Amino acid sequence: MSAEDVRLMVKICKLYYYESWTQEKLAEKFGISRPIISKMIQKAREIGVVEIIVHDDPQQTSELEKEIELAYNLKQVLVVPTRDLNKELVTSAVGKAAALFVHKLIKNGDRIGVSWGNTLYHMVREFPLDKKDNVKIVPLIGGMGNERTEVHSNHIAYELSKKLGGKSESLYAPSVVETEQLREQIATLPNIVHVLEEGKRVDLALVGIGNPYSMSTMERYGYLNETVLSELRELDTVADINSRFINRDGQIVAHPINRRVIGVGLEQLREAGNVVGLAFGLHKIESIKAALRGGHIRMLVTDEATAQKMMEG
Repeated sequence: MSAEDVRLMVKICKLYYYESWTQEKLAEKFGISRPIISKMIQKAREIGVVEIIVHDDPQQTSELEKEIELAYNLKQVLVVPTRDLNKELVTSAVGKAAALFVHKLIKNGDRIGVSWGNTLYHMVREFPLDKKDNVKIVPLIGGMGNERTEVHSNHIAYELSKKLGGKSESLYAPSVVETEQLREQIATLPNIVHVLEEGKRVDLALVGIGNPYSMSTMERYGYLNETVLSELRELDTVADINSRFINRDGQIVAHPINRRVIGVGLEQLREAGNVVGLAFGLHKIESIKAALRGGHIRMLVTDEATAQKMMEG
């Protein structure tokens, strides 16, 4: 779209939303057919010229936030109001709210570590353009195959760096390799060592929290077969963070897969202090609880339904 097209779109949307002009009246004023006016208004929403926000009752979510903060000794919790929204709209609402939440945490000169996953992808997609001075984004984990590369840590790091006007590193390695020996060989390559060392010194880490048994991206990419999943169940595994698996108490499980990961370890991430966990959906409740019990995250972003169920039992 040309700059002139955008200016016209803004004029039309201001009259439509601020002054309640009908589409027929707009068509008459600008000499454009009503169907074209309708398409322009829809396009304005799609490209972000117009954002529609419904202000829900903040008191209930605020109380939930305080309850979770106290129960798990967290620095900060954001519960996104999502009542009566369908799954697609919940994903969008959480992404937008997470973007604003994280944006406020970032300062000039920060080194930000990012993991991978669907929620991080939606957060970065909704992130505002706001140049910061001397900001660097570092991937915390290797790649996840050739499918859906937009949710990979390298891509998320690159896209976030563009939004912030900063630089990004790239970790050119798989997230999980076949053997521990191969992992040691790859992890000693100079460029891999450099990025992993950068990842250990981040000021802020953004991580997803996965459920290995339900809607698991790692299973979809072939990292988790039925044998591995069965072994993980026997160890009471309920979650993965940065592709490390933890049990119900938040402890890292003694499974070989955890020793084949190329990425920053949970113990190292914890030293960063500011680790934000982003996860939502009822299938993530036990996973989130495990991450909180283990002290792996200090801040949490989730949706209202998940937060409520978390605190019910």
